[in-house]
Amino acid sequence: MESFFHTLKIELVQQRQWATRHEARRDMFSYIESYHNRQRIHSALGYQTPEQMENAAA
Repeated sequence: MESFFHTLKIELVQQRQWATRHEARRDMFSYIESYHNRQRIHSALGYQTPEQMENAAA
């Protein structure tokens, strides 16, 4: 979890400021669901994206 929060802060939080909490929540949700969970390579998956791993398993 520490690694995830470090990455979140470096790649998203330190890059912008939000006017409202709603905007921040929306952008963090989008980052996690659209990028981190789907497109970002993961060491536990052999440095592949989850999508690549799913395609290889199919």
